[in-house]
Amino acid sequence: MPRLKVKDMPRPQQKAVKAAMAESAAKLKKSPALRKLSAGCKAAARRKFDVYPSAYANIWASKQQGKGKC
Repeated sequence: MPRLKVKDMPRPQQKAVKAAMAESAAKLKKSPALRKLSAGCKAAARRKFDVYPSAYANIWASKQQGKGKC
């Protein structure tokens, strides 16, 4: 059975689907994984690691930012 598009659903179901989509979008925007690294954390990572940007340096900087250390 093919999936219905939102515009083809009954009106009450449309409202419920749109509300769920808006809620998931709001959660995604508030996700800590999507925050930008602060300038201080980037500078600390540049001092600590020989190569920046690198995956290790970015992970370290994001963890330090999460702890509130930079």
